[in-house]
This record gives sequence, C-alpha cells and structure tokens, in this order.
Amino acid sequence: MSGLEICARFYDEVVGPQVDAPHSAALLGRGSEVLGFDDEMSTDHDCDARVLFFVAEGTELRPELPTTFEGRPTLVEVHTLREYFRAQLAFDVDAGLTTADWLTFPESILRQHTAGGVFHDDLGLEAIRARLAYYPDDVWRYLLITAWWRVHPEMNLVGRVGYVGDELGSALIGAQLVQDLMRLCFLIERTYAPYSKWFGTAFSRLSCGPAMAPVLREVLRAETWQEREEALMAAYRAVGDLHNRLGVTAPIELGVEQLCGRPFKVVWGDFIGALSAGIQDPEVRRIADRWPVGGIEQVRNVLWKAPDRRHLVALLDS
Repeated sequence: MSGLEICARFYDEVVGPQVDAPHSAALLGRGSEVLGFDDEMSTDHDCDARVLFFVAEGTELRPELPTTFEGRPTLVEVHTLREYFRAQLAFDVDAGLTTADWLTFPESILRQHTAGGVFHDDLGLEAIRARLAYYPDDVWRYLLITAWWRVHPEMNLVGRVGYVGDELGSALIGAQLVQDLMRLCFLIERTYAPYSKWFGTAFSRLSCGPAMAPVLREVLRAETWQEREEALMAAYRAVGDLHNRLGVTAPIELGVEQLCGRPFKVVWGDFIGALSAGIQDPEVRRIADRWPVGGIEQVRNVLWKAPDRRHLVALLDS
C-alpha cells in the first residue's frame, strides 16, 4: 500500500471521525509519498501516517492519536490555509497571482502542493490547488522560450570543447543539454518537474518518456564529441517534433547549421521567435523582451549585467 493510501486511511478511520468543525485535510508538501514515488526504502525515515489539517482562524483541534497506524508513527499538522501557503510559497491565498509570483515560485514546490491528495475539503483547499495547477498560458510560453534558449547557445560547444581534446568537458556539456531537453519535455507536457532525486523518475512517467529516454541515453553513452554531436541532433529533433505536435505555433522547420563556418553541427529551429509572437500579456512581454531568463531556478542568470551585482549583494544581505 502506498504512503498516500495509508495517510488517506488514517484520516478516514482515525482522525476524521473525531473532527466536527469545518476543515480540510490532505497530504501535501514534502515526502516521496506525496509525489507517488515512495517505495520500501522510503519507510526508513520520516515516513509517518500523517495528515495536514486546515481549519478556520481560532479553531482548536486536538484529536486523540494512536502511537502508530499501519506500523507507522502518526502525525497531524494543523494550519490555516493562509498561514500554510504563506509559509510554503509566500503566497496570499486571498490575493491574485501575478507574473512575478509565477516566475518566483519554485517549480518543485508547486509540484509538491498540486500532487498528493485531498481527503476532505470544507474550506476551499482544492480551489487553491486548482489555481496553482499549472502556469498561465503566456507564462508557460515564456518558460518554453527560456528553456529553448538554454539549449541553443550550448549545442555547438559540445564539438568546440571536444575539438581541443577535452572529452570530459564535452560530455559534461552534453549531460547538461540532456537535462535541459528533459525540462523542455516537462514544459511541453505542462507538468511541473520535481527536484533532482525524482527528476528522472518523473520524466519516465511523461507520455513522451519511454520514447525519449533511449534517444537521450545515446548522448550520455557517446565516447567522442562527434558521436555526442550526432546524438544531440537526434534528441533536438525529437523534442522539436514534440513541440510541433502541440500546435501552439506554426510548425517549426528544423535545419542543420555550422556556426561561423566551424566544423560543428547543430540542429536549429526558431522556436523562440514563434513562441514569442504568441505572448499577449504585457507583463510577460516586458520580461521576455528584457532577457529570456526563466523561473527562479535560474536566479543566477537573472542579474546578468555586471552592474546588477549590487542586487545580488542586497539579496545576500536580506
């Protein structure tokens, strides 16, 4: 039985029947069981039969708990919806969501709070989760732009680095490009990516995962930069085909280029221009026109001009 199922039973059989005040109850946040990736090894630490309770301001909740349930220690956390989401996402549930909010919510935390399960809902928890379910369309387009932008400048470097005999450096760039192409797949399927421990597992469960995984593994298996370059071109084409199947832009034609006439081949398609043309939100447009950085995971690139270093200092001081 999965951890989520055990926690649902713990609520249904033990905790829920003791509570007569309006409340919501769920399993959200940290934990492999929230994401549905728990296994027997997951039970070796922090594997409680637990429930998050959400109550109105001033409501007292003191259920009597057994020491264990289904062989697991028991835990009940009590919050208000406002206090909980302020703590987790610095988000006021009564306020509107802005572009700045979306671009500064960590993607893995969004996944943690839209996964799991809701066992009871008097207070509107599901409505909050629905608001956070995925990025608004223009923010999503912008993040696709930034993901393609991370791939394009790096593609030719696999060959350039290998050309001087640095196969380790070439392999490192190739591996980073594999990760970036995987992130594009999450975006194309409108699915939040989890943090690194479960990144590959979640990728394998995307609809494109079984077909894409062998293509991407060829990049990682390559022994020379020439093999790596060919494998990356195949991977780029495969992700490009996924984009074209979406139908969110006109079909993008893919061609092979050699930058500056050098002997390094890259596949190229103008995904960035096509996606940018479809952005309507003026705030997203303003950000996209400045520099295609991306979400908070790319914070090191947000302040890319040398004079912006002072803002990084201020960030550390705060």
